[in-house]
Amino acid sequence: MQDNTGRTGYFLNIWRTVYTILVGMRVSLKYCFGKTVTVQYPDVPPVLQPRYRGFHYYEIERCIACDQCARACPVDCIYIEKTAPRKVDKEKGVAVGGAMERYAIDYAKCLFCGLCCETCPTSCLHMGNIHDMSAYTREDMIVEFAELAREGWQTPQPLWMEKEHVGDWASKRQQDWREFAFSNDNLSGDPVARRQAMLDALDPEKMAVKKVKKETKKDSE
Repeated sequence: MQDNTGRTGYFLNIWRTVYTILVGMRVSLKYCFGKTVTVQYPDVPPVLQPRYRGFHYYEIERCIACDQCARACPVDCIYIEKTAPRKVDKEKGVAVGGAMERYAIDYAKCLFCGLCCETCPTSCLHMGNIHDMSAYTREDMIVEFAELAREGWQTPQPLWMEKEHVGDWASKRQQDWREFAFSNDNLSGDPVARRQAMLDALDPEKMAVKKVKKETKKDSE
């Protein structure tokens, strides 16, 4: 009787081992026997999941330069400089106060963990839909978002997308970037006003004028 129990336990352990491996490898085995598909990138767009964490897009007109994203970054790859404190004007939905002198991310160090976006109090920083950001030097991997904002961009473009002729899907994506399709606030649907707000956020003189006007309005009340 003891011998039979021992044999049953022996084969039961073998079955449990094999079953555990099969359960753990279930997803992997499904792809092992699947058909291999080669995506002809960049002629064909890559398939990205809805919560894909790509290169950021940044709304400088809403940024209050609170440094929360830089503090949350585990590799210290975010650099922020401003002329004075900033805060959001609830009526217009844009930040007022000091001007943004610099907002940069070093993508040679970035982990794409998304912690910077989660801590942002104004939701001005988001994980984007670009996965290709090759460069020739380490310095080129530092994206100066303030400089991009001067040109009306919220996100960097891959080198190949800066060419005159690109694929239809890339042209559509560039158009979405130009029209700020990923921004959802008081300036939605008005690309001209948003571009002006982006330029204002970079201009110390205009930001100073806005601050004076707001203080004067409070005093009169």
